[in-house]
Amino acid sequence: MDEGRDGSDGRDANRASTDRRPNGGVPEGAGAGDPVPDDPVPGVAAAVEDRDEVVARVREHAGRVARELALLDGGDYGRASFETDRGTWTLKYEGGDVDYLRFESGGDETYVVSSKRQPEPAALAAALVDYGAFVAAFGEHVASLEGVLDDVRASFPEVASTAPIVEARDRIVDRIRTVADAMADQLNRVAETNYGTFDARVDGRRWELKWEDGRASYLRVGGSGGVYLLSQYGPPGPRDLRAHVDGVRGFVEAYNDHVAELSAELSEVTL
Repeated sequence: MDEGRDGSDGRDANRASTDRRPNGGVPEGAGAGDPVPDDPVPGVAAAVEDRDEVVARVREHAGRVARELALLDGGDYGRASFETDRGTWTLKYEGGDVDYLRFESGGDETYVVSSKRQPEPAALAAALVDYGAFVAAFGEHVASLEGVLDDVRASFPEVASTAPIVEARDRIVDRIRTVADAMADQLNRVAETNYGTFDARVDGRRWELKWEDGRASYLRVGGSGGVYLLSQYGPPGPRDLRAHVDGVRGFVEAYNDHVAELSAELSEVTL
C-alpha cells in the first residue's frame, strides 16, 4: 500500500476523511436541523431559581436594616460598613431602602444584593455563612449609641434680637432712598433717555447713581466691586452702611455742583 505525501499510510487518510461531518459536527444520529435543548446544562434553571429566592429574602431583610440605618443617620441615603471576623459588609441605602449589600473577604467581593447584577450562587452561599455576623455587628452598632444623648442639655441661651439694628438700618436707608430718588427724578428731567447714571468722586471714592424712569436703581460706592447702599437685592450690612453713610452728603453736594454747572452753561445762552 502506498504512503501518503505526509508519510502516513492510506488508512490514516481514510480515517481523517470520515471524521469530517458535513452537518457541522452534530453527533451521528442527530440531524442538522434538530433543535438545541432548552436547558443544555442540567440543573442551571433550578440553581438560578434557588439563588433568586434567597436573594429576595436577603433583600427584604437587609431592607429593614437599611430603613433602621436611615432613621438612625437622619438621611434618605448613605452608606455604612460593618466588620466581622470573616470580612467587611457594606450596606448602601437610598430612599430608606437597600441599594446594595456587599461582602468583602480575602480580597474577594460579592454583591449579595444589587440593583445591577445577581451574585454567583457559590459566592452567595459563601457570603451568607457570615450574614448573621453582619446583622449582629449592626446590632452592636445600635447598642453602642444607646444613652449617648442622655446627658445632652436641651436648653440653650436666648437668641439676641436684631430688631433694633434692622429698624435703625432701614430708617437710614429710607432717607438715602428719598434723596437718591429726588436726584434720579431731576436727572430724568434733563436727560434724553429714561435711564442713565451719574457718578462723582467723594473723598477719593467713586460714587455712582443709576436711575431709570425717575427712580434710583442703585447707589454704589467703590466701583463694580464696591458696596451697594441702595439695590434691588436688599439693604447693605450695618457696618457697610456706617462706613459710607457720611459720604452720601458729599455725593449730593457733587450732584448739586453738577446741576449748578449745567445752569451756568445755559445762562450764557442768548437768543
